Amino acid sequence: MLFFGLSTWVLALVLAVTMAGATVLGLVVGRILARRSDQHREPLGVLQGALVGFMGLILAFALSLAVGRYENRRADVVDEANAIGTTYLRAQTLSEPFRSHSLALLRVYTDVSIGIADHVPGSDAQRDDVDESSEIQRGLWSLAAQALDAAPTDSAPRLYVESVNDMFDAQTRRVAGLGNRVPSPVVLLQVVAAAVALAVLALHLGTYGRGVATVLVAAGLVTLLLVVSFDLDRPTRGLIQVPDAALSAVAATMAGPPAAEAPRRP
Repeated sequence: MLFFGLSTWVLALVLAVTMAGATVLGLVVGRILARRSDQHREPLGVLQGALVGFMGLILAFALSLAVGRYENRRADVVDEANAIGTTYLRAQTLSEPFRSHSLALLRVYTDVSIGIADHVPGSDAQRDDVDESSEIQRGLWSLAAQALDAAPTDSAPRLYVESVNDMFDAQTRRVAGLGNRVPSPVVLLQVVAAAVALAVLALHLGTYGRGVATVLVAAGLVTLLLVVSFDLDRPTRGLIQVPDAALSAVAATMAGPPAAEAPRRP
């Protein structure tokens, strides 16, 4: 939960202060060393080159992981929307009264699924939505079992049972993906590595008595990369959020009358 509990702007401020503090400290120490001796410049140059390369590797790796998780969360939303849409269409082929009851529950289920992404993963509000969704799942599964029992040889109930199961699995994957974040030790390593690398870079430049603007620009870019990387891991409360357009589109199609009429039993 390190850094995740902070708001986006507070997080950006904390990172900016940390990177700026490390940079200023490095500049001050570098100028103090420069007044005493210039023998530290060469070893500091080698050290800062190695640390800056290490920092760049960590930031690139962390950003690629964050982007990958973000794309997976977007794909999970589309997968669940497709699963709900397929289930809704197949529910229309059921006989009454299972058809009407299933369609009504699916509309509520879709609204609850959209609401799950509006809350912070692991929060009480999200758990309430997940619990409500689980209750609806029990109702849908009960109706599916009853429809299959009423017509065990028909293909419609069998296909519907399959799609209902896929729909449940899709929501489980999406909820798990929303809570899939970078472990706190890895987050801390990113921040510490970036701060140390900037401090040593500023220390090296400080021994020459110049390069203040350069190292401050570097600190700003590193802060921006960290903020973006962490924000991608905050799918429901960050500036970069996972859109629920696919689920909303499915919910919109349910607002009108069903495309297929109830089948007539011979």
